[in-house]
Amino acid sequence: MDYRYQRTYRAENGEAGRGANRTGKSGADLVLKVPVGTTVLDQDTGEILGDLTEAGQRLLVARGGFRGLGNARYKSSVNRVPYQTSPGSEGESRNLQLELKMLADVGLLGLPNAGKSTFIRAVSAARPRVADYPFTTLVPNLGVVQLHKYRSFMIADVPGLIEGASEGAGLGIRFLRHLTRTRFLLHLVDMLPVDGSDPAENVARIEHELARFSPTLAQRERWLVLNKIDLLPPDEVEQRCQDIVDQLEWDGPVYRVSAISGLGTRELCLDMLDHLDAIKEREQEDPDFAREEEEAQQRMQQEARERIDALRRGGAAVEEDDLDDSDDDDDDDHDVEIIYSP
Repeated sequence: MDYRYQRTYRAENGEAGRGANRTGKSGADLVLKVPVGTTVLDQDTGEILGDLTEAGQRLLVARGGFRGLGNARYKSSVNRVPYQTSPGSEGESRNLQLELKMLADVGLLGLPNAGKSTFIRAVSAARPRVADYPFTTLVPNLGVVQLHKYRSFMIADVPGLIEGASEGAGLGIRFLRHLTRTRFLLHLVDMLPVDGSDPAENVARIEHELARFSPTLAQRERWLVLNKIDLLPPDEVEQRCQDIVDQLEWDGPVYRVSAISGLGTRELCLDMLDHLDAIKEREQEDPDFAREEEEAQQRMQQEARERIDALRRGGAAVEEDDLDDSDDDDDDDHDVEIIYSP
């Protein structure tokens, strides 16, 4: 939020060279702190300068000029008492764009009122707003799912998508890029939509919007979570869930849960934890797999930027993310620094 209102930052100038064998004093580095998950881009060229994904990571984005030289540097056999000094050279100046993407292992995807916020409340300590009307989630929410003392993972809930989101409708287009850093997605489906729509068609709408936003993100591993099964007659649950799977010709993992009652959520979270452990183990053992994952994330982020830029050029009102930081504890241990080095 600080960078939204203060736009210009200047490192301290170095001093010019002096007489009496003295060089100019170096200016102090200017250090700007940003949250983990910040991508730094050159706004003029679109070049990605760095991706700050670890606490304590430092990135040099603008180098200062060469220091001023004192008169001793000009001393020679024919110039025994030089009077020349050097003022030093100009430092770099850059227009930077800072993009914040939350770092989460699993991302939640679905229409408004699919039960994403209720699900994240059920499995973590996060407490997003829940209500019986669409778009109760206006900003992304993060929750830590702690199933064992030393085993946990991060889950991200973003505002629901609606038809036309890839053209700027609704809120989802503003936050979809947060999903580009997740390892896989949970697609939550309302089994009994209040508008009477077909759950299978709702899944297809989300897939269409996702593909238009980022084809690589649309190909990301996705699990189907059929939510609100407690609203269905008990003798119809199995058949209605199977009908949706058949209509979609879904061949990936499928789970039947009720987020509000917690039915099936623990089993789902245990499977997610085991799957994440398997992914991390494979990344450590297989450098090619780890490289492919990194390249896929870079493609998703590039596609997201291109889509957002295209919407802005077309006149769509795509605003910057207004992330809710009301629960932040201002812990400096989780800050990352950008270094302006004079």
